[in-house]
Amino acid sequence: MDENNLYSFENPEYRHTYWHTCSHIMAQAVKRLWPEVKLTIGPAIDEGWYYDLYSPFAFTAEEMEKIEAEMRKISKEKLKIERFELSREEALELMKDEPFKIELINDIPEGEAISFYKQGEFVDLCAGPHLDSTGRVKGNGIKLLACNASYWRGDAARESLQRIYGIAFPKKEELDAYLQKLEEAKRRDHRKIGRDMRLFMTDDLVGKGMPMFLPRGYTVWRELENYIRDKEIRLGYQHVLTPCVGTVSLYKTSGHWDHYKDNMFPAMELDDEAYVLRPMNCPHHMMIYASKLHSYRDLPLRIGEIAHDFRYEASGALKGIERGRHFCQNDAHLFVTPEQIKDEVSAVCDLIFDTYKDFNITDYRCVLSLRDPEDKVKYHPDDEMWNTAETALREVLVELGLDFTEEIGEAAFYGPKLDVNVKPAVGAEYTLSTCQLDFCLPAKFDLKYIDSDGKEKTPVVIHRAILGSLDRFMAYLIEETMGNFPTWLAPTQVTILPVTDRAKEYAESVAERLADEIFRVDIDDRNEKIGKKIREATLEKTPYMLVVGDRDIENSTVSPRHRSGEDLGAMSLDDFCKLLHEEINNKVIK
Repeated sequence: MDENNLYSFENPEYRHTYWHTCSHIMAQAVKRLWPEVKLTIGPAIDEGWYYDLYSPFAFTAEEMEKIEAEMRKISKEKLKIERFELSREEALELMKDEPFKIELINDIPEGEAISFYKQGEFVDLCAGPHLDSTGRVKGNGIKLLACNASYWRGDAARESLQRIYGIAFPKKEELDAYLQKLEEAKRRDHRKIGRDMRLFMTDDLVGKGMPMFLPRGYTVWRELENYIRDKEIRLGYQHVLTPCVGTVSLYKTSGHWDHYKDNMFPAMELDDEAYVLRPMNCPHHMMIYASKLHSYRDLPLRIGEIAHDFRYEASGALKGIERGRHFCQNDAHLFVTPEQIKDEVSAVCDLIFDTYKDFNITDYRCVLSLRDPEDKVKYHPDDEMWNTAETALREVLVELGLDFTEEIGEAAFYGPKLDVNVKPAVGAEYTLSTCQLDFCLPAKFDLKYIDSDGKEKTPVVIHRAILGSLDRFMAYLIEETMGNFPTWLAPTQVTILPVTDRAKEYAESVAERLADEIFRVDIDDRNEKIGKKIREATLEKTPYMLVVGDRDIENSTVSPRHRSGEDLGAMSLDDFCKLLHEEINNKVIK
């Protein structure tokens, strides 16, 4: 670590070391308070740390407060932190009362150092590194965040543990800002908003990671599907529908079985054949291309699909509709000649950024994801193919004038890719759109086209997804807008609120006219006060409310009120329809 930056929290290495030290301070605090608790592991993570503990009682909020107080005390004690090594026999003797540490020691290979860190009376098996004193950690910057269940070594058949998460900063102001960010994340969490707005649901009886879209949510989903499909059709894409399963042989041919089977659902044995739920769609689209002979005049051939896919994500990684075990990809595969790569990648980039404009997505960065040449397992073993593909994609991105960074080890197993990573309102960035260059799969499936010279050639395939998965894109929109979808996407675009029973008939005639104009409209004709109706429609994020009363009946008008609270005043129904059409057709964000 750079001596000039040794104690700077901006330094990722120091930040990691700081949090790792906090995990030991927390473990020391627990052992002081409850010596009977057994220790397992306590690593630093991307934000803070956790420590897994085997305890005869549950750690409640009250216990967490006690641990925090003891941690602050340990920090003030400024205990010197020292590293030392022991032989295996000495290590086993030292940890004789810690069964999980005994198991870890026995798993350390012969000849490898067995190291410990000591601070005051507390000693823990650890490879480090750590700070030189507990006094480096500021007590008023510590916060324990949660306690969740876990299993020893992630094995549900092993001991059940309690995992305490924590965060710490050198300044209390930084901790306060972080906690405020967490509160904002809770307010924006698409799972809470989706539940409150009745957009989707999950139930373990159906299956973890298997969300079900309710009528309001499926309306949003369907609008997204229609939006991207219509854009693609105008650009010459041909859409297909392929099965949600494929044979294991199909995925062995593509290479996914060797590189991806741990993320697939188990194979199903039927009629002397093994089938799997498909995790991606490219093998199916390769077979569609292979079903007929192609001329160079047929290319580029753009095959698109809104495809249902299944991946066996770890249960701890599941998050509403952002990451599930079933999702729908806005997928497409472009079969091109080498000479067409630049124009087609350029067109894909244009489509990505044109889409982003419609959704007002401005905070993103482009990443050229490359293979790690040292990783001989993850990637298809063909250096010449990789060099050709990476050079081709890099040259295209440079010629397009795109600003991008390069990241080693992030490529697909079959080729490099352009990832467009968005920075959401809360949380870490993630990939939304991707464009991948593939010289590998066309060769594996022996795809051909007849070139202008009459010879057979192998096409290049561009894998691309604009919205990524519709599910994740919808989760992104929910959190960005907090459920305040633009009018064209909103599940209900207009709610009509009759002020009196006399206005119900007029409200029904207005609703009929709006429905004829293909607007999504509801009538709230309950016998409730108008103030309550307005509040509830606002909570449901309905863009427009039409409060209709005697004056509107008399003048054949409506009185629109926007969910922001803006009152547009009385206007004719024709004018209101015109306003809605313009807002919807222009994809207005408000």
